[in-house]
Amino acid sequence: MKRTNLEERLNDLRTKDKSVDILDQVATILREDDAKDDLIQKTIASSNGNTIDNKFTFDLLETKNIYHISQIKKICVDYRLRFLDSKYFKGELPYDAISKIKELENIHDIKIEGFKIVAPAKLFKLENYDDPLLFAPIANGFYYLIHKWGNDLSPHRRWQMWSFKNFENFLFLLFLMSLVITGLIPDGLFLNSTTAENAGLIFLFVFKFVVAIAFYYGFVSGKNFSSSIWNSKYYNK
Repeated sequence: MKRTNLEERLNDLRTKDKSVDILDQVATILREDDAKDDLIQKTIASSNGNTIDNKFTFDLLETKNIYHISQIKKICVDYRLRFLDSKYFKGELPYDAISKIKELENIHDIKIEGFKIVAPAKLFKLENYDDPLLFAPIANGFYYLIHKWGNDLSPHRRWQMWSFKNFENFLFLLFLMSLVITGLIPDGLFLNSTTAENAGLIFLFVFKFVVAIAFYYGFVSGKNFSSSIWNSKYYNK
């Protein structure tokens, strides 16, 4: 006896069933789905999260995805990242993020707004990406992590950016640099005798020179410390 081909049987049933116009229904569903995708992308492209509180159903949220603004700020300062409204993001948003937003909207029966993204500053200018995080505000400084994409940050980034966290760290780096430079200066190059007092004078001279150069460069290039720019929308702040 010939074995039953389930796909052929399904095709036969579809052909015989004249009461359902499958192609029209599927086309309608896909158009509606595409329209919802477009609406979400437009919302993200124009999102302003400063005054938005999404009415999530708390019992349906995954608690591991809930973060407070103080925790987000610390990550941004430690790794020199920005936490900005999604409308400033110039990278490509993956479709997985759109799918998760639709899923959350269906589960919580709401329209999610006020999207924010954590990412390196260059992501708000360039197309390539490192490690963006997409958030939606809940209330009282809490945010819900919707999606993460891209490549993980370099394990050395935190230490590379340590000196740019604040003024104190930066000054300590300049102090160490001045010590190294002072140690590399040959004896008797500036003063005839090598004494502790003379070494101290040379160090002070080098330190003032290094500080002046560093702050002049920072002023000209518009650089600032991570603790001041983590949520700034301005490139040169």
